[in-house]
This record gives sequence, C-alpha cells and structure tokens, in this order.
Amino acid sequence: MNASPDLVVMMQAARAAGDGLKAHFARLPEITVRSKSGPADLVSIADEEAERTIRQLLSAARPDYGFLGEESGAFEGSDDGHTWIVDPLDGTTNFLFGCPLWGVNVALARNGRIVAGVTHLPILDEFYVAELGGGAWCNGRRIHVSTRGRLIEAVLACGIPFAGKPDHPLFAREMALLSEATAGIRRTGACSVDMAWVAAGRWDAYWERALMAWDMAPGVILVQEAGGDASAVDGGPLDLHGGTVCVSNGAIREPLMDVLNRVLAEGGA
Repeated sequence: MNASPDLVVMMQAARAAGDGLKAHFARLPEITVRSKSGPADLVSIADEEAERTIRQLLSAARPDYGFLGEESGAFEGSDDGHTWIVDPLDGTTNFLFGCPLWGVNVALARNGRIVAGVTHLPILDEFYVAELGGGAWCNGRRIHVSTRGRLIEAVLACGIPFAGKPDHPLFAREMALLSEATAGIRRTGACSVDMAWVAAGRWDAYWERALMAWDMAPGVILVQEAGGDASAVDGGPLDLHGGTVCVSNGAIREPLMDVLNRVLAEGGA
C-alpha cells in the first residue's frame, strides 16, 4: 500500500507504543494499577507510558496538529483542521487480566472526518491500517468485509455494558432478540479488536453504546475502506462524540437496524 507521511508516522507511533505495552504485558504482576472511576474501569502505568510515546512521536512530526487522548485529554493545535485521536491501550481490563485481546488505536481527523487509522494488536501480531481512498490492510495484505447477507447466517460482535455503564436493559433486550436471529454473538472486550475484525470479514457487524471517540475512530475508517458501513446504533449518521457505533458489512445493515431500532422504540422493555 502507498501510505501518506501522516499515516507513516501513525504506524511508527503505534508500533513503538505496542512494543512498550508488550514488555509490560510480559511482567503483569509488577505493574502498578489504580482505579480510574471504579473497580471495573482500570488504568495502569502502561496506558500512560504508551500515550506519552505516541504523543511524542506524533507531535515531533506534526507539532501544529491537535491531540485527543484517552489518558491526557484534548489539546488544541494551531492547525485546527487536524487532530490526532489516540487510545493507547484499548481493552485495558483484558490486558490487566492477561488476555491477549487488546490493542493500540491511532487515528487522524481532518475537519471532523477520520481520514486515516491504525489499530495495532501486538500479541496477535496483527497490524491494521486504512487511509481515505486507499483501502484497508492487515500486515500488508488488503482486507475486505464479509459478503454474508442474511442475519441468520451472521456472526455479530458487541460491547456489553459493565458496572457503571448505562443501558443494561436495552442491551439485555437486544441480546434476547439477536441471539435467536443470528448464527452467534461474540464479545471480546476490546472495541479495537471487534471493529478490525469486522473490516477483516471475521465478524459481520459490531455495535456498542457508551463509547468515546478514541475507542472507535480507527475502526470506522478500517470498516469503511474495507467496503462496509458505519453509523450510530439508531442508524443515523455517525458522530464520533455521540457515544454509539454500529459497523457492518453493509449487507446485513437493514435487518440489524430493524432489531436495534425496535429495541429503542420499546425502551428495552
């Protein structure tokens, strides 16, 4: 693939952060962990070091760009048209419990639109990249969404709300309806993994609520450049700061939206 200079530095930053995280992952018992907002939402020194690594490399290459990171928050740049969006460790709980399903997310927004994204899954040795108009790639090979067109044949992924998150009744109703209408539903615990795997055709769709921009930003362009679609959970236009996302191969979008909107109309009852 032909990568722009911006995408090249994003790839370098994601790899550098991934290397550091792998080193921490190899010695989990030594990591100091504190609670960010409760026992189900943990943050570690590893997160913070990874974000510093990414920010330093991105800022050195593009000092005028803005920055939005999970750990350090938002910083405006003199170039108000470009913003880096970073989740240095998506799937922190998986990471801290020794599960390999976690990743590094780096995206670039231009005038509010995601134009490049990188999702690095270090332990799985999978490196996903996409750029507007350039297709989606994993480890240098072009990837595409699945072609399954019937909901009953589809495998979906989801994010399950945990302690402290809203919409438990909505999710319970969605699960009740979709589990009997599909070939299966999976939950990895990492948005980065699920969205990349929709782009790669492993899952046919993924939906979740109560997300932040850094959770979904790279995955949106990965899925779109792989031939799929991205929207809010209600089927409306995707808002990176709107808190919900639904990505799919496109072929099952309509029946999936029918179920999700039915649940919204019922209020989860």
